[in-house]
Amino acid sequence: MMSPLHGTLGIDFGTSNSAVSWAEPHGLSRLIPLEGEALAMPTAVFFNAEDHRTHFGRDAVRQYLSGSEGRLMRSLKSLLGSPLLLEKTEVNHQQVSFQDIVATFLAELRQRAAQALGRAPTRVVMGRPVHFVDDNPQRDAQAQRSLHEAALAVGFEQVTFQLEPIAAALDYERRLSRESLVLVVDVGGGTSDFTVVRLGPQRRAQADRSADVLATTGVHIGGTDFDHKLSLERAMPLLGYRHLGPQQREVPSRVFFDLSTRHLIQWLYLPRALSQAQALREDYAEPQLHERLMTVLRHREGHRLAHEVEQAKIRCSQDDADTAITLSFIERGLQASLTPADLRDHLADLLSRTVACARDCVQRAGLGGGALDAIYLTGGSSALRPFQRALQAEFDGVELVVGDLFGGVASGLAYSRG
Repeated sequence: MMSPLHGTLGIDFGTSNSAVSWAEPHGLSRLIPLEGEALAMPTAVFFNAEDHRTHFGRDAVRQYLSGSEGRLMRSLKSLLGSPLLLEKTEVNHQQVSFQDIVATFLAELRQRAAQALGRAPTRVVMGRPVHFVDDNPQRDAQAQRSLHEAALAVGFEQVTFQLEPIAAALDYERRLSRESLVLVVDVGGGTSDFTVVRLGPQRRAQADRSADVLATTGVHIGGTDFDHKLSLERAMPLLGYRHLGPQQREVPSRVFFDLSTRHLIQWLYLPRALSQAQALREDYAEPQLHERLMTVLRHREGHRLAHEVEQAKIRCSQDDADTAITLSFIERGLQASLTPADLRDHLADLLSRTVACARDCVQRAGLGGGALDAIYLTGGSSALRPFQRALQAEFDGVELVVGDLFGGVASGLAYSRG
């Protein structure tokens, strides 16, 4: 009989990206490569209707963008705590629930970990946001139960949970040489979480760290919300959003909101939704705008549109320069501009609410901003320049430390005992 695998697997199941780590008892955590050498992969599943295979991560996105027939599923984490999780959708002529699709993705993560470790791990610590669902404890608890059930369904025997910002803190602590008071900022695809925690080399050996956590807060705002807003403001007007029709009334906006929301896009391809979109034709004064909308829906280009918005946001932020959202797959030469000022202005309200949540965390800890030794950033969306500038303005003079944006939470989960 094969001896059991001793250690802890950490899974950061993210809205946009996921990562996995492993730590032997009392050993250092290491991230497990998931796609070639890549230590994180998009939380994406593509059910290919041509080869009837299921593709994951970058491969899933690549299959979809290449024009292969099938269904792309993204932002699955956003469905946790929602009644939609148990809804069924057709995949290659079979009815499958979104809960099953979450389990399918977790099973793939476990399988890739098993390939790297030589055996399938049985103990896992799953990351969770401070709030899966804001201001609804019942739905929040249901979200964790659903993720717990999915983990058990794919073969894990011991499943525990750790707050994602605390996991990030446990990872950051390994780099500290002295005791520090740190605000951990974890901005992912779907949530922004904050923790004020005492960290230091002398504290690592303590089994119970609860006294070191001074406060936690979270808000259901993340990278997909930034993408949603930018899509509405910059891309959707080219399809008719806020367009005034013959009666000087705006085209009904529901379709544009859904088309800008990753986990709702697939519902727009259903026959009833297509019929409703086609019926909007009489609300348009410019037929070309309506035809663009129908091109996106008929050819199932919604996820491609969302991808182009996201990539433009990343370019604009990284380069701090003007860029374009490429929409030539809708109409030759079609594009929308995106500038650093657009990022600042269009995202101002979302960023203000996110920074307010950080401020609330520090206040709940009984501190002023100046008492902090550092602000530690993790989560891909924490790299957004306007967000970092807003944080620096709020906590003037406090050092901003950029951690492993996509692997920090996973690394810390493997140190956690749940």
